[in-house]
Amino acid sequence: MEKPKRILIVEDDPLIAEDIAESLKEIGYEIAGMAYDAEEALSLVGAVNPDIAILDINLDSDKDGIQIADHIQKNQKFPFIFLTSYADRATIERAKHTRPMGYIVKPFDERDLFTALEIALFNYDIPQGQKIITLEELNKKSTAQLTPKEYEIILQVMDGLANKQLAETNFVSLNTIKTHLKNIYDKLGVNSRTQVIAKMRDYSN
Repeated sequence: MEKPKRILIVEDDPLIAEDIAESLKEIGYEIAGMAYDAEEALSLVGAVNPDIAILDINLDSDKDGIQIADHIQKNQKFPFIFLTSYADRATIERAKHTRPMGYIVKPFDERDLFTALEIALFNYDIPQGQKIITLEELNKKSTAQLTPKEYEIILQVMDGLANKQLAETNFVSLNTIKTHLKNIYDKLGVNSRTQVIAKMRDYSN
């Protein structure tokens, strides 16, 4: 039996942190630790050895979640996803430089959290430097032709963007994103985001 994935939660609101922890435990994850400020987070990242971390960007301390992510990236080398109330382009651009495996915007539901974690863990196992299949190559393998916009959304899904971020990034409505995803699922013969990534990974080998 596979061991539960261990998750570090960094969130400055204890109530939200507890809610996240309870939700994760209900769906089979294990909590490696919880930190409510940057100092506590930095002491835990090197001590609890998590499989993945959830980092709130805006912490009520001298450092924020992006700085913690930068420390993880340089020193601990485990995946992390960001959790934030802010989805503005400047914050996302700053966050991208730490190479997060996902990005969740508050408010979120358990399904958003589960999907982001599963995609992040799945993507982290992809060998460094593996080339992603091009749209032209993808359409040679697929039974139905994907559009450039659908291919762009697939790449964004592989980056861990949830529906809300997809809508904001592509300047379209949430319903338009849902339609795009349904078309992508139909064309690739899959039923979920993780299956999209698995299919792209198989095609890229």
